[in-house]
Amino acid sequence: MASSAAQRIVIENCAIATVDADDTEYASGHVVIAGNRIESVGAGRAPADLENVVRRIDASGHLATPGLVNTHHHFYQWITRGLATDHNLFNWLVALYPTWARIDEQMCYAAAQGSLGMMARGGVTTAMDHHYVYPHGTGDLSGAIIRAASEMGVRFTLARGSMDRSEKDGGLPPDFAVETLQGALAATEETVRKHHDASFDAMTQVAVAPCSPFSVSTELLRQGAELARGLGVRLHTHGSETVEEEKFCHELFGMGPTDYFESTGWLGEDVWMAHCVHMTDSDIEAFARTRTGVAHCPSSNARLAAGIARVPDMLKAGVPVGLGVDGTASNESGELHTELRNALLINRLGPHREAALTARQALRLGTYGGAQVLGRAEQIGSLEPGKLADLVLWKLDTLAHASIADPVTALVFGAAAPVTASFVNGRQIVEDNRLLTLDEDAIARSTREEAQRLARIAAQG
Repeated sequence: MASSAAQRIVIENCAIATVDADDTEYASGHVVIAGNRIESVGAGRAPADLENVVRRIDASGHLATPGLVNTHHHFYQWITRGLATDHNLFNWLVALYPTWARIDEQMCYAAAQGSLGMMARGGVTTAMDHHYVYPHGTGDLSGAIIRAASEMGVRFTLARGSMDRSEKDGGLPPDFAVETLQGALAATEETVRKHHDASFDAMTQVAVAPCSPFSVSTELLRQGAELARGLGVRLHTHGSETVEEEKFCHELFGMGPTDYFESTGWLGEDVWMAHCVHMTDSDIEAFARTRTGVAHCPSSNARLAAGIARVPDMLKAGVPVGLGVDGTASNESGELHTELRNALLINRLGPHREAALTARQALRLGTYGGAQVLGRAEQIGSLEPGKLADLVLWKLDTLAHASIADPVTALVFGAAAPVTASFVNGRQIVEDNRLLTLDEDAIARSTREEAQRLARIAAQG
């Protein structure tokens, strides 16, 4: 907890959606930040006799929520947006892998800045990156991504990915784009030991994250799970994204993706998987039984025509579910607020129709659900005393939202709401929809330059 001498920031006169276990809300309330913790949340004004108050914010016309938590992304794709726009997943990967295989440290750093900047100014306070493309001799890619997150000021999980099944082995990546089994395991272990912080208020954590069943060997999955559990970190991969993947698994392994993952040690409360679109009742039961988490990526799933994930059924069964942006080569907007709205709308196109998800369930997916999936629900994901001070003030009194009476409905159903302030670990990183920590215009220039440089290199073959 924060010490009694901690400097305090008092936020008052705003609607509050705490997203706690009871979904407590206040029509007009206050939040007190002490150091890097939330000290108090409640109705009305904050106590008048608080000491060491360094700032008071009149948040009239705003909704305060926990910061958004992104549970799946590929930052490097920021510099390959707008390509292969009419492809399904496998064709899209085949089209783009030859370009992605030519990224280097400078490109990864710029792309991470672009990806993180877009999310941060849109209310994301905890981000993750599943980076799995490590071409030989291209520098410290993991270090560059972690450095970008640190400079941005967001809480961050690097899912250190890997691939060892290339075209010659029946996989999709080019032969020169993959690592060896032992090389991938050794580099992953080094990244965990160098960068993972297990403390309560950690700003950087690392997960073990072989890419997908069709780009990694069974041994990389199996030994990767053993490595992660030996190091005490989480596990992440792609699962059940498309019908083509299911066919691939049956042809190669004689079983569907979920059974294959279970056979390699990849179900458990320390695991989360991206997408999980094509899940049977028994698949969902297995995820619920083992408390395996899901990163739901509705915009990417629509962009690649993958299908509609059975999120209402997962939630009913007790599967932890969060939201993911996914890589911006399959979700060009690159911000998580869109996923709140799209998760709600797209799931209403499924069999549950209008009963699929509510506005408050969508907000929970993007906050507490994401914290669960990343294994950080005790620290973030809701506004409660003792938790880390990661929160967002959404401006809802402008033309875009002012006539919607319910603030949570306005946030989820309405247009993207301006972020007046975003705090991470008690530090403000966004003000009036602009980054405070880095120069947005400089990031835009560098990402454009690196995208053009990558395109030139790829064209040269």
